[in-house]
Amino acid sequence: MGYSVSTTSSFSHFFSVPPPPHTYTIKNGATIPFLSLSSMPLPRLSLRRRVPQDAPFHLASETTRRASSTTRNVKAQASLPDPPSSSSNTKRVVFISALTIALAVANRVLYKLALVPMKNHPFFLAQFTTFGYVIIYFSILFARYRSGIVTDEMIGLPKSRFVAIGALEALGVASGMAAAAMLPGPAIPILSQTFLVWQLSFSVLLLGRTYTFNQISGCILVAIGVAAAVTSGSDSGQMLSGVESMWPALMIASSAFQAGASIIKEFVFVDAAGRLKEKSLDIFVVNSFGSGFQALFILLFLPFLSNLRGIPFAQLPSYLKDGAGCFLNIGADTSGCNGAPLLPLLYIGTNLFFNISLLSVVKISSAVVASLIVMLSVPISIYILSLPLPYLEAGATLSPFFLFGSAVLLLGLILYSMPQLAKDGSEIS
Repeated sequence: MGYSVSTTSSFSHFFSVPPPPHTYTIKNGATIPFLSLSSMPLPRLSLRRRVPQDAPFHLASETTRRASSTTRNVKAQASLPDPPSSSSNTKRVVFISALTIALAVANRVLYKLALVPMKNHPFFLAQFTTFGYVIIYFSILFARYRSGIVTDEMIGLPKSRFVAIGALEALGVASGMAAAAMLPGPAIPILSQTFLVWQLSFSVLLLGRTYTFNQISGCILVAIGVAAAVTSGSDSGQMLSGVESMWPALMIASSAFQAGASIIKEFVFVDAAGRLKEKSLDIFVVNSFGSGFQALFILLFLPFLSNLRGIPFAQLPSYLKDGAGCFLNIGADTSGCNGAPLLPLLYIGTNLFFNISLLSVVKISSAVVASLIVMLSVPISIYILSLPLPYLEAGATLSPFFLFGSAVLLLGLILYSMPQLAKDGSEIS
């Protein structure tokens, strides 16, 4: 595009009286009027770029840019939230966290109750939830896509992250089951507390997060408290005697796989905030694709997993058929399946809502906070399970180590939350 010369006269020219024209006399006495240059409206030179009307982009004039900039500033100021939004966001995190704790406790208690009728078919229950959730999540995702809540940009996010999530979660399940089969019971929850340590490490490495000394100390105290509450004074010194070192290492690796998957989920939300300018990523996108790839890898590991559970792969179809009959409480051999299908369905429904709520905490807060919430639910669940409940045996007596571990856990949570509480208090003041 070239530059043009505009011949617009000055605005005052139209309201001023023009000077009389100069005349020249010819010999025969006739006169010819001739305008002087001073009486002619001079053209004004302008270096404005001539832009066609149908051009896809054009540069506005300085006045237009100032006006549009002012308009944008006004619109931006009108659309920005009020300063107390940080406080309201904190209240939202607290509310969802409290809801997640309640669902986590109900999830653990109902899982224990669901195993009463399914005590001979826990592997069926695990696979039923794994593959059943894929159908449920994608059905919800399709409905939200049709309603416009989920956009094409959300569906088009890179799938490599979800493949990594599914692979890590499947590896965590496989390695955890293999190690659990060779480790004594009290050692499993202690070794599982390395999950939080892995999360902190991956959060620093992959997300670039920084944690204060109080937060790191709080996480360590939470892990110690959970271990003390769960073991309830077991002789941990002799716990791993006679066990090959590879099995504890494999359980620790299982925690690392699952911690990596949780941090990648948080990374997906952080990355999507930059990719999706106008909307936040819907959690069912993460749930659906993550669960889908996890089910795919579990399917590949199924022969290995079934052998770990003492089920030859050739007998797996017969085992699944018997498990389905017990789950529905129908068929010829349903002895010992009392409470089905009510108790398994209550567990599945609660577990579904718990997973959704827990991912919401990851979205609005962090994966580390979500893990602390889950850990807080452990001693509460143990206390509830110690009470007399339907379908369960008489309640057990809790040792002083349980109370000590619970107190240490609460101290760790308070220590971790102190920096955020101080920040919120300074913003309010």
